[in-house]
Amino acid sequence: MDPLTVTTLLAAFAGGAGGEAGKQALQGALKVVRRPFQRPAHLPTASSGEAELVALEQAPGDPALAQQLSIALGMRAAMDPEFAGELSAWEEGAKQVRVNGDVVINNISGGDFSGVTIQAGRVNNFQIPPGGQG
Repeated sequence: MDPLTVTTLLAAFAGGAGGEAGKQALQGALKVVRRPFQRPAHLPTASSGEAELVALEQAPGDPALAQQLSIALGMRAAMDPEFAGELSAWEEGAKQVRVNGDVVINNISGGDFSGVTIQAGRVNNFQIPPGGQG
């Protein structure tokens, strides 16, 4: 389970990506996060991740909320192996929703860019016209 990947998926679904399948995936994540936190008594108190997930659902474009959720889920998964397994299983299913739902998340960052940029998901039968650049 990669908390960053899980958080990216959750942020995308909270923002409406994936349509109805994305909504269902988000509800599935809430169900996993809301199950009782099996934290061993000798470990420090940590967030279950529910508050962070609800906050991200209300403001899906906020990177600080996404980071807080990633930290909370990572800590909880480290303390609760059963939760880690359930979240991993959710992640695998959510990845399928993203792929099968043709949800594409493209980011360009880290510098100055110029020229034409094309972002796309799956492209079928792409052909370069004669004399075109390849």
